Amino acid sequence: QVQLVESGGGLVQAGGSLRLSCAVSGRTFSSYTMGWFRQAPGKDRAFVAAINWSSGATYYANSVKGRFTISRQNAKNTMYLQMNSLKPEDTAVYYCAAGRNGVPSIPTSYGYWGQGTQVTVSS
Repeated sequence: QVQLVESGGGLVQAGGSLRLSCAVSGRTFSSYTMGWFRQAPGKDRAFVAAINWSSGATYYANSVKGRFTISRQNAKNTMYLQMNSLKPEDTAVYYCAAGRNGVPSIPTSYGYWGQGTQVTVSS
């Protein structure tokens, strides 16, 4: 059974940092793209960042470029999202996802999803 489990969310002040983790179990995703999305109350799920597991190629939403860094550690089958210079508008539930085909920034490109982790940034 495939499982993606996020961790690392929490409450942080504006300007602070958090690192999210996404642990993958049940299979290997060596040919997949792994992504981070977020969903704020009343809003659609939005793309944050993605990484190709095998090549390491990365993709970022303009709103987080220069502040967030996506990475993966093959040996631990874990993906990370380092979030710096956090802003109140970054507040959302953050989801990790895995997909094999399609555009990395589109949610329907992903077939596997985690349960989400809450990130709250206070002003």
